[in-house]
Amino acid sequence: MPASPWLLTQTLHDLLFAHWPIDADVLRPLVPPQLPLDRFDGRAWVGVVPFEMTNVAPRLVPALPWMSAFPELNVRTYVTVDGKPGVYFFSLDATNPVAVWSARALFGLPYFVASIDVARGAAVNDQRIAYYSRRTGGTAAFDATYGPTGPCFVAHDGSLEYFLTERYCLYTADPRSGAVSRTDIHHPPWALQRADADIRVNTMGAAAGIALPSAAPHLLFTKRQDTVAWLPAAVRRPR
Repeated sequence: MPASPWLLTQTLHDLLFAHWPIDADVLRPLVPPQLPLDRFDGRAWVGVVPFEMTNVAPRLVPALPWMSAFPELNVRTYVTVDGKPGVYFFSLDATNPVAVWSARALFGLPYFVASIDVARGAAVNDQRIAYYSRRTGGTAAFDATYGPTGPCFVAHDGSLEYFLTERYCLYTADPRSGAVSRTDIHHPPWALQRADADIRVNTMGAAAGIALPSAAPHLLFTKRQDTVAWLPAAVRRPR
């Protein structure tokens, strides 16, 4: 972790990792050239990740009900800069316009406002999540029902599950200037479960210029993850 104090806390709930393998040569033009793509077994991976957030608040500031809890959906791939693996986001959709504006301003992330509805099973043991999102003024949409199918486990180093989840920073980059920034994050290892999903609509990849394969995705679920994040720091200065 960085030596400086973290800036932001947030808790993720009922998160689905839906991942598809993508030919790295196809994905390469869509990621800034100064961010080397990560591969697992020779392939790059794209994830569509829906969840809900609570406890979203700056350090030493109490969470506010109208500001600190909202659903989010992101589209991502994986990169490594200077030996540090991280996440690159194509898009992040959320319902809170203030949070969208703040994340764009503070972290330089491609956030969008969306209408998102989340519903949970009524039965006591029903852990399935019905999740519907549509980006405001756009065609990016996601409609699915998903849930866990097995016991919790922690991914071991070297596995696909570890490659897809155990990353402790995110990168933003300006392809014109060459500048790269890294935002460090920290959390316990993911408590993962195998999952299934009925994905009825998914145009999230297409909205970013990515044609996702028709094959079934690799699916993982986590019930809860507590995280903290730091301010972005320059990794490479503008040319």
